[in-house]
Amino acid sequence: MNDLGLRVSGLHCEVDGNEILKGIDLDVEPGKVHALMGPNGSGKSTLAFCLTGHPHYNVTSGSATIDGEDLLAMAPDKRAKAGLFLSFQYPAAIPGVKVANFLHATRQAVRPGSLTPAAFRKFLYDKVELVGMEPSFLTRYLNDGFSGGEKKRLEMLQLAVLAPKYAILDETDSGLDVDALKDVGKSIEALRASEEGKTAGFLIITHYPRILQHVTADVVHVMIDGRIVMTGGADLADRIEREGYDTIREETAALA
Repeated sequence: MNDLGLRVSGLHCEVDGNEILKGIDLDVEPGKVHALMGPNGSGKSTLAFCLTGHPHYNVTSGSATIDGEDLLAMAPDKRAKAGLFLSFQYPAAIPGVKVANFLHATRQAVRPGSLTPAAFRKFLYDKVELVGMEPSFLTRYLNDGFSGGEKKRLEMLQLAVLAPKYAILDETDSGLDVDALKDVGKSIEALRASEEGKTAGFLIITHYPRILQHVTADVVHVMIDGRIVMTGGADLADRIEREGYDTIREETAALA
């Protein structure tokens, strides 16, 4: 059996005693892009936080593995070192911490000693070029005064620097205008085309299909009320755009 992948089976999770996830089954394979769609409050971000180890999210049953290793048994920092990455819906600003210093510290935390300072500098500028950012971003304070689009593109740069095995992008399209969304989509596609990105698995969490106009999904899942109720190809996102979630809710309820 091939153990490669971010594999979730029968996952139940609660927050403050309220069950949010009600048995999630999901496999994200290396080199594939999965989109997880659903209305607000359906549990999409809860899944992201459960998998990355947020202490307020309590897994009550089920399993999750990363390339065959028990993900849920790991501390949050160990999950990152195992190759799991989460981009936040609302990235935090940290005045006084320069972007370049932050990126060096995060790379060292996940892959200690993998690059000398001189090699990291060249590596970093290569990644800046890859995601289409201006080098001047590196001297700014982390997300301090950044626009929504700048924050999201900086997360794409973090993704490029860390080169994880599996990346969970939680509503990367949230609050972006048309141009910023297009830029973020280009960054994701550039990462996927890079040598390290070709084998990375992506889980893009969104409730709008807009980001999928710029990033091609191999598989689309629909989550409603804490369950994945439908899985299909990229055309499923188009259907959601046309018909909305209520139609899918009614259809799956009739089949239950």
